[in-house]
Amino acid sequence: MRIPLPPVPLPDRLVELAREFDDGRQTPVEPRNAATVILMRPSDEGPEVYYLRRQVSMDFAGGMCVYPGGGVDPRDFDATVAWAGPSPTEWATRLGCDEDTARALVCAAVRETFEESGVLLAGTSETDVVADTTADDWEADRVALETRELSMTDFLNRRGLVLRTDLLGVWDAWLTPIFEPKRFRTWFFVASLPTGQVTRDVSTESSSVEWIPARAAVVQADAGELALMPPTYLTSMEVGEHDSPEAVLSVAAARSVEMFCPSVEPLGAGWTLSMPERLRPLVADRRRA
Repeated sequence: MRIPLPPVPLPDRLVELAREFDDGRQTPVEPRNAATVILMRPSDEGPEVYYLRRQVSMDFAGGMCVYPGGGVDPRDFDATVAWAGPSPTEWATRLGCDEDTARALVCAAVRETFEESGVLLAGTSETDVVADTTADDWEADRVALETRELSMTDFLNRRGLVLRTDLLGVWDAWLTPIFEPKRFRTWFFVASLPTGQVTRDVSTESSSVEWIPARAAVVQADAGELALMPPTYLTSMEVGEHDSPEAVLSVAAARSVEMFCPSVEPLGAGWTLSMPERLRPLVADRRRA
């Protein structure tokens, strides 16, 4: 499947639909909060990133290659969750949201990463991280989290673990366009694969998984070999500008984000969706290459 990449000319029907929302003739769907994690490991081609190809039957982004992630669960707001690293107050400043939402987003990011890749950003203290999550008992807990039979707080408490929130960095925040029937406020995090841990093809929402250098994923998308939604494409392009996961995390450490919602803007004689200003030079350079 070849997905047009930004900037993409919009069909007239979508332009008209966007106008209906802009002038109040239609009411936008209330978006749901979500977290996604760009999980990285080093390679000779820069940061290698973990992508999941979503089942084509999924009602949102079916067939697309995405990062691990998903919607915030009400139990992610539990203030008693074991915590190490920056405080929820600090995360709220960096994520551009209130403290309760920040706590839930960080918890959701760690939980969804474990559910969809088998990688757990947690340890027995603020200085260590779990080394192996491949045993049958870990898999049983992962499934219980995925089916919501087990909460993240109970999972961590039972195993004597704390969230290693310092292993996460904040990267971006995207809101689904106003005219979409299913919408998410999605915060993008970055993290390195912990030493000793391995990813596993475990998510029920994906048909396959693959590690691909971020810059190679962009090349494959340009060639029509990889289906990426615009935020994933643009994020992969930006991450691929760096030489290592450490470099990405260094940038993330100084970054705070504001939620960006693409809007309709002119493109030649037609229209397209806007993108964050900082990404326009990268896209322009790629188009000229």
